[in-house]
Amino acid sequence: MSTYRVSMDIGGTFTDVVAYEEETGTFSAGKVSTTPADLTEGVLSGLEQVVETEADIDFMVHGTTQGINAFLERRGVPVLLLATEGFGDVYHISRGNRRRLYDIHYRKPAPLVARSDIVEVPGRLGPDGSERVALDEQAVRAAAKRVKEEGFGAVAVAFLFAYVNREHELQAESILREELGPDVHITLSHRVAREWREYERTSSSVLDAYTGPVVRRYLERLEAELRDRGLKATLHVMQSSGGIVTAASARDMTLHTLLSGPVGGAMGGVAISRLLERPNLICVDMGGTSFDISLIVDGQPDVTNEAELEGFPVMMPVVNIHTIGAGGGSIAYSEAGGLRVGPESAGADPGPACYGRGGDRPTVTDANLALGRVDPEWFAGGTMKLQTEKAIEAVSHLASEFGLESLDLAEGICDVANAKMAQAIRNITVERGIEPREFSLVAFGGAGPMHAVFLARELEIGEVIVPSFAGAFSAWGMLETELRRDFSQSLYVALAAADRDDLVERFKDMSARGLEALTLEGVARDEVRLENAVDARYAAQEYTLTVPLESAEEPLSESFVETLSRRFDDAHLERFGHSNPGAPVEIVAIRTVAFGDMGRSDPRRVKAEHHADYPYEVREVTFGKEAVPSRVVRRDDLRPGAVLEGPAVVVEQTATTVMPPGTRLVVDELGVLTIRVTKEG
Repeated sequence: MSTYRVSMDIGGTFTDVVAYEEETGTFSAGKVSTTPADLTEGVLSGLEQVVETEADIDFMVHGTTQGINAFLERRGVPVLLLATEGFGDVYHISRGNRRRLYDIHYRKPAPLVARSDIVEVPGRLGPDGSERVALDEQAVRAAAKRVKEEGFGAVAVAFLFAYVNREHELQAESILREELGPDVHITLSHRVAREWREYERTSSSVLDAYTGPVVRRYLERLEAELRDRGLKATLHVMQSSGGIVTAASARDMTLHTLLSGPVGGAMGGVAISRLLERPNLICVDMGGTSFDISLIVDGQPDVTNEAELEGFPVMMPVVNIHTIGAGGGSIAYSEAGGLRVGPESAGADPGPACYGRGGDRPTVTDANLALGRVDPEWFAGGTMKLQTEKAIEAVSHLASEFGLESLDLAEGICDVANAKMAQAIRNITVERGIEPREFSLVAFGGAGPMHAVFLARELEIGEVIVPSFAGAFSAWGMLETELRRDFSQSLYVALAAADRDDLVERFKDMSARGLEALTLEGVARDEVRLENAVDARYAAQEYTLTVPLESAEEPLSESFVETLSRRFDDAHLERFGHSNPGAPVEIVAIRTVAFGDMGRSDPRRVKAEHHADYPYEVREVTFGKEAVPSRVVRRDDLRPGAVLEGPAVVVEQTATTVMPPGTRLVVDELGVLTIRVTKEG
């Protein structure tokens, strides 16, 4: 009996499922329309396309969008926030936005918790964690009474200096549980973020409380449905950090799943970097709704310890992904006499006009179809037939507003979308001192390979890589990652004055916690890998950089201060373009990350031989306002070693790759498409 490793990724338009058959080393992919009303329906329908029965699955991982969607659509649960007496305004005061200091139109995001729903609780800890005033238990009980009477769905507890001493928060949790029972979601700030910065820690706690019940209910329902269908394997969930945890842990750490969907693509980029020996990659994921960009530098993802969601800071490890509203479903429209594309999307329902579901506004997909760059008979592997006449009709209606021919406007829609996406790539490369020309562009998502060559030309990138199952690549990437748990602790001390024995003991304590956490997740102790780091800054700076250590015992070495200072100087130079060697360095926090190996897929390699005898059709495709005879090829017919010259279109089950004139494609032994890009052909 065959066994499978399966991953599932829910997008705004499609839900992707990838299955790896361990006996044969082969992959299969399923793609179904996302079902916004009940996401589990799409997941289960996708599974039916790749496995006969859930009992054949021995490993499963899922990237969920429930949390982030609940936040973006403001449909989380009502939250009551408990704060230390005298500090109830921390969440609403927040911080000024220095990046938009002179923007007269700037407005702070509307808080998720009204000021009237913040309860100040008497009780006070000092900055060293010592108790100055005992916690007022009756005030906590009164807050619990409000929860019951006013129908709050969650409670967030964020007390002053809880990152140093957690006792008051634990005491409050015990009282709340006694009064409210097990069904009300309770978030404690020291569990979400054991670090300083009161506003950031409070914001993270509120976000966890606001979205947590939604995620928890979804995961509980999905697990129950899968068990009823015969699944015996443990369900895992992708985290924003690029690692995975069991669904049971994810229910207790819901905040860490907020960005789990798009992160799968970045981890797939890490795997491609390893398999193809390309250390530096720009990964672009263009789906139906959004365009996500991530970087792989020296084979590693770009991970930060703090993110921002619509102006709200979130203290958690997260793969740095830059997202804009540009996808196949992005709607084109006229504004102030100019052509605009996105961020509004047609989504899955009604979708682009060519879906024939009632949409009548032109989208990027409609434009590509009108230009001949999409096969209407074999979209999504033939599961959907597109209506070209409806696409042309929608584009023509907008074209008449500009006095243009339909195909000229269709190409203009694509050009505007490409310009937006190219600028988004510049924002996370050029503006950080990274030269895109030194990277390869990895394109995935249903629409990513369709636009990749145009983006590469705009950025002077010479190579485009289109992985197998490009449209489901984020799901494929989830199969390539590891279990991950992150631990952090604030520790403010000058590096030169640090008690190095104390540092080692702290690292050993966090390492022990990491080892225990992954052991409980089912990882053998000898398969756990630990990484340690410190957050450091120059004295008098505000923000920090994370500097890795060789081991938990490294602080005991005689050259530790000099070595760490040099590493920080190098990191500062790389990140900001300058450094200050010899300046005093401060430690602000320490970190330990525990990784657990869950195995990886071993894709089958086929010896590459030159093949030129693949079947193809010739159709007219518009490039540069000219209809050009172009080859249309099924990707399954391109064997390793095959070479294809542009202009051409490569269609497959989950994506379409467009090759304008002046490009050359080679298929490698893994079935990956590598496209050499010259200037305009």
